[in-house]
Order: sequence, then C-alpha cells, then structure tokens
Amino acid sequence: METTTTLSDFGLEIVRQIRALDQFGNWAKIGDEELLVKKYVKTKEELKAVPLIADIDEMMINDIKMIYKAVALSFERKTGVVCNVIMEMSHEGFGRCAVIADRICIVNKYFKDAHRFSYRTLEALFEDGDKTLETAIAIYEQYKPCIKKE
Repeated sequence: METTTTLSDFGLEIVRQIRALDQFGNWAKIGDEELLVKKYVKTKEELKAVPLIADIDEMMINDIKMIYKAVALSFERKTGVVCNVIMEMSHEGFGRCAVIADRICIVNKYFKDAHRFSYRTLEALFEDGDKTLETAIAIYEQYKPCIKKE
C-alpha cells in the first residue's frame, strides 16, 4: 500500500475498509489514491453524465456507508469508544446515515440524490472525512458528561 501522500487517520481507515472488502483481489494492483479516485471522485463532466433522477444501486450505497464506517473506526481508534453506523436509503437516493457512540449520535448526515454523491478531488474527500471525525470527537466530548452509566 504505497501512496505519494501521507494519509490522515480517516484516509488510512477508508483504504483499509476498501481493501478488506476486496475478496477476490480485484484492486490489489491498484494504488490507494487511484482506488479512492475511482470510487469517490467525479469531475464536473462525469457528474453531467449522471441523470438528475435515477435509482441508486447497492454498490453506491455501500461506498457511501464505507466513508462513515471509516469515520466510526477512526473515532474508535482515537477514543476507545465503540460505534455503530446506521444507514437507511430509499431506492431514489434519499436517506440518512448516523454514527452512534455510547448513547450519543456523533454524526447525522442526510442525503438526497445520493446516486450523484461524489467529491471533486481526493483532497476534498480527506478534508470532509477529517472534518467529520473532528466534529464527531467534539460532539462526543461535549455530551459525554450526560451519559448515565448503568
């Protein structure tokens, strides 16, 4: 797994998630950055080719969920608190993804037109993932005193 840039905690985790799901070694010869670009980066021209109204396929739903699983696992590595990722998506691409740590919802993301979900650059993906992770940690720390231990 060689990369030309240093990946953040989120970046490393999303690469681990994708590689872990590669049962047949289809992506073994593809570099990490190229793999992430294929899955998550679309240019304006590529987005123009995607219809405005369309159904979302299971593979795209799993790719989106993988981003939030990477946030959850990065959160777990940093805090030691186990997380659950919950995602509900209609066939039209409307839905919600939530990450729950203890009894606190640390990420709550709503989607519409999820079949068009993408980032313009790899850096934008990393920025969004890192920002989501930082916000999740801040939310957890803010509400941690409210958790009643049983």
